[in-house]
Amino acid sequence: QVQLVESGGGLVQAGASLRLSCAVSGGTFSRYIMAWFRQTPGKEREFVARINWSGGRTYYADSVKGRFTISRDNAKNTVYLQMNSLKPEDTAVHYCAASTGLLAPRREDYTYWGQGTQVTVSS
Repeated sequence: QVQLVESGGGLVQAGASLRLSCAVSGGTFSRYIMAWFRQTPGKEREFVARINWSGGRTYYADSVKGRFTISRDNAKNTVYLQMNSLKPEDTAVHYCAASTGLLAPRREDYTYWGQGTQVTVSS
């Protein structure tokens, strides 16, 4: 069974940085499209960033462009989300997700999900 485990969340002040990690086991990581989503109480889970299998193509939500960077290390079966210039509105549970598809533009395209890691940004 494919398992995803997020780590690196925490409580920081606005303007600070955090790096989230997602360790993947039980599958062929190098063939997965990987993505990060986030969710706050009362809101739908929203897309943050995704990266293709080779790491050569990335896509970001407008709200995080220029501040967040997604990357992957296929040798370590790990995907990262570097978050800089954090804002209070970034506060959410952040989820790692994996897709076996070719494009995976939608939330519904992701087959495997982690349990999430909390990111809290104070003003």
